[in-house]
Amino acid sequence: MSIIYVPKGKAREYSPLSCNLYTGCNHRCVYCYAPGIRRMTREQYEEVTQRRNVLREFERDCRKYTYSKHPVLFCFMTDPYNALEKELRITRDALKLCYKYKIPVQILTKSVSIIDDIDILKKFGSHINAGMTITTSNNQTSEAWEPGASMPQERIETMRILKQNGIRTWASFEPVFVPEQSLEMIKKVLPYVDIYKIGKINNYKGIDKNIDWNKFLKSAVQILRDNKKSFYVKRDLRVAAGNVKLYDNEMSMDGFLPERFERNDLFS
Repeated sequence: MSIIYVPKGKAREYSPLSCNLYTGCNHRCVYCYAPGIRRMTREQYEEVTQRRNVLREFERDCRKYTYSKHPVLFCFMTDPYNALEKELRITRDALKLCYKYKIPVQILTKSVSIIDDIDILKKFGSHINAGMTITTSNNQTSEAWEPGASMPQERIETMRILKQNGIRTWASFEPVFVPEQSLEMIKKVLPYVDIYKIGKINNYKGIDKNIDWNKFLKSAVQILRDNKKSFYVKRDLRVAAGNVKLYDNEMSMDGFLPERFERNDLFS
């Protein structure tokens, strides 16, 4: 059973490699597609469980990907800092394995608990990007859409702490369901975020059909360019906002990935 795998389709826009250390997620995001993919009810999916022999299998995969030129995303189908992580510390141990086998890492979470591992994150240096999914700007909207996740201000503070500790940061603005709030948050995290990934909302109660994506993307691009921020616009948003002209580097994810570890030939 492989824990590290190559994502397919739209998932490839997030990372060349990914892993899922847990099954399920307790954030209870109303738009989540994962229960359907896993063929589970939402209630079943909200009961987070560890995967069987996950760290043993993960280390086996790490040996195969030693000095990988591609980073591994923590995680695609779950949050690496879910309700069980404080007890089991699987994500923490997996990070240690990636560092041991010199595998670059990307982290994406909605939880302030990432701060618990700041000591390990700092060891990676330029070989890690630590990020938060940012969607709304007020607690009321956050509680309605993502009732189990950390609140907006908590996510901003988390990004501040990561940045303060010299960790390369990124933020995923997806899904976007209240464009004005997403734009507000893009501005609020400018001092703390190195890389922005901008998307939209898809296939959820027809909300995307009632949003002016050209207006949203034009505003977002203006903010980010004015502040000299690196950003990547996901394909779905590029298609929906076809009137907004983008530069090649704003449509290529590869330039924003963490650096690979280089072998030291003298000691290899």
